[in-house]
Amino acid sequence: MKEALKQIFNLVDRFERNIEAYRSPAYNETQLRREFIDPFFEALGWDVTNKAGYAEQYKDVIHEDAIKVAGATKAPD
Repeated sequence: MKEALKQIFNLVDRFERNIEAYRSPAYNETQLRREFIDPFFEALGWDVTNKAGYAEQYKDVIHEDAIKVAGATKAPD
């Protein structure tokens, strides 16, 4: 648990040091997920990238594809 807290504190520290860049409209949801959200859940023990090699129905995290709605490509919520 101490290692998880250390990793999470490091994420918070990095975010605070670079907060203006992360508030920029150029910083998108995918970047946020890859740099902060995925590492956060990995620190908590989740297998975000399926390192265990589980079949789709047994993965800790399932990444959803974008879909077309009314002619526009939308990302799932």
